[in-house]
Amino acid sequence: MRHDRLPDGFGVRIDPRVRTYSGGRFLVGGSPTGLLRLAPEAAARIGDGYLEVTDQLSARVARRLLDSGVANPRPRLLPSLKDVTVVVPLHNDAAGLERLLSALRGHTVIVVDDGSDRPVRIPGATGTRRRVTVLRTDRRRGAAAARNLGLRAATTEFVAFLDSDVVPRSGWLEVMLGHFSDPKVALVAPRLLAMDPDSTVLARYEYTRASLDRGRRESAVRSRGAVPHVPSTALLVRRQALLSENGFDETMSAGADTDLCWRLERANWRLRYEPAARVAHECPVSLRKWFAHKVTEGAAVAPLGQRHPGMTAPLSLPLWSAAAAVLLATLTRSGLFCGVLTLLATLARLRRVFAELDNPTRVSAIYMARGFSGGLWRLASSLCRHYWPVTLLGLILSRRIRRIALTMAVADGLADWFTHREPGGLDPARYLVCKRLDDVAYGTGLWWGAARARNTVALRPSLPPN
Repeated sequence: MRHDRLPDGFGVRIDPRVRTYSGGRFLVGGSPTGLLRLAPEAAARIGDGYLEVTDQLSARVARRLLDSGVANPRPRLLPSLKDVTVVVPLHNDAAGLERLLSALRGHTVIVVDDGSDRPVRIPGATGTRRRVTVLRTDRRRGAAAARNLGLRAATTEFVAFLDSDVVPRSGWLEVMLGHFSDPKVALVAPRLLAMDPDSTVLARYEYTRASLDRGRRESAVRSRGAVPHVPSTALLVRRQALLSENGFDETMSAGADTDLCWRLERANWRLRYEPAARVAHECPVSLRKWFAHKVTEGAAVAPLGQRHPGMTAPLSLPLWSAAAAVLLATLTRSGLFCGVLTLLATLARLRRVFAELDNPTRVSAIYMARGFSGGLWRLASSLCRHYWPVTLLGLILSRRIRRIALTMAVADGLADWFTHREPGGLDPARYLVCKRLDDVAYGTGLWWGAARARNTVALRPSLPPN
């Protein structure tokens, strides 16, 4: 039986993107955006946006803030580093392993040799290297099976999974370990960044827009949130939580990490993304390998969609937002009228939701505008990425669509560059080219995977009523 109360001393901080109203009794934010109502006594406990757990009431309030996505954890207790075993799945990468082990001196490490052509040998098997154990399988069974073998062999409370092509930065483990003072947390992921961001144009692009990078903002990992899943390239997990869910699914050639995240979420565990913990990741340097990697990522979506119906939609838009966008795009008098009418009806519905707030009409208008504009950008991005074959067909058949599509492709790429730009990163022009290649590769894999699975679930948009 799990004891889920947050410990005394555990703190939560209201996310800076959350808006508070009526003296802190109403909080609007999270992902997806929602409204959280607090009792006056609970709101008074938060003070300047920080709440420390000191008793049963503050523990309940802190838990509610975390589960609503409006606050982020600030743990003070740190489990011991001795309670962590690092598991490294390996296949034919002796040089990467040597580099990784140099960064893991003093840690207990299990290397799972997944049928490498030459059995792994750990040089210098004295001193700190004595804490490295090698397990070998006679044939290659895949990364998921290798991770499970290491998970079962470990005896510590926590297990860190690191691929051989990564190098963790200083303090990576300590930053993530603190999250496990919350007994509901089963998994924490660091931020993955390019190991050598200045070597090539692709490396510089991957430094700012890598598919493994989940961004600069800390977040809960939720299937329908801003960070829906995290890669298994680098993870820290609660060992018993993974064992209770039978670890990674060894039958999946790709997407086993996403599947694990969603199974843990369904089992009522909490997952976190912690960008303050950083791990450098070696990226493909050739265009061919990079493009093939993106195609493989897209192709993995179809099997996931079959296992988790409704959770792999390439585009998720509220029904009202999609309807208004389609009606306004007709540029006809009746279409414009009906589109405006749809927005006004949404405004009236939101006003009822925010009726208890000060100036509910203004608040409703702000969130309706944000929702509609955000939906338009997601639609534009999806047409350039997930549905680019459909966009290409329209571009060929219609001159009008051609102008709209080209404008949309440039605007979406520049907006993406502005959002993710980093000091010393690519200029807008080269970034735009890389982004469009990225989207074409991923979209190709998405459609190829759907055709191979003979199932369109990975291509279906989600249009929830709210």
